Amino acid sequence: MKQFVLNILISFILFIFSASVFGQIQAAFLDFDKATATVNIGGNIDIGVRIDSGSNQISSTDAYVLYDPVLLEAVAITPGTFFPTVVNNITSGRLYIAGLVDDAASSKTGTGIVATITFKGLSIGQANLAYDCQQGVYNSSKIIQNDLDATNIIDCEQSGTSLISVEAAGTNPINTTPGAVNRYPNNATNSALPKTGIFDNISKVAVPGMILFIVGVALRLVL
Repeated sequence: MKQFVLNILISFILFIFSASVFGQIQAAFLDFDKATATVNIGGNIDIGVRIDSGSNQISSTDAYVLYDPVLLEAVAITPGTFFPTVVNNITSGRLYIAGLVDDAASSKTGTGIVATITFKGLSIGQANLAYDCQQGVYNSSKIIQNDLDATNIIDCEQSGTSLISVEAAGTNPINTTPGAVNRYPNNATNSALPKTGIFDNISKVAVPGMILFIVGVALRLVL
């Protein structure tokens, strides 16, 4: 009986420390800074390619963005501030953006803008922007972890989309804030928001206290 209680106690403590104290690994994914946007025919709209590393240290990303070339023209790609080096290639209906650190000893964490794509409205309609992301496919979007194996840790299921409405000239202001709905209005970049809430502080005290309480009860049962 005593050995059984001890086994239960050890298993419970390991579970608490792994799930509550150390936390779960958060996935890395690509998103756009605007959920929706509006542009006139002949006008331009800027869409940011946003990366979230989750809880990982990363060294690079490959972002393949799909768009409708009948409705939109990708006219320019401007490097963002998240990665020090950004390269790109624009083709009709599909564009490529790569961001990477300058040396193998460096890594990036948190969130930020990899690059900003400038689209021009060509004809009336609704164009959906999406990431070409397929696990295990070479020519597909990736987020590379800073490890010896260069592990691709992207979560394709969390990849964001953006809907761009192209309207007739003069219908709406061109490339202005009313023409776009920002997905991240606070524009948080390069680092995760600090955890300063009261619930975080309570959990730091409650978890060790609960463990000590359970240990005390178990020892009384055993001894």
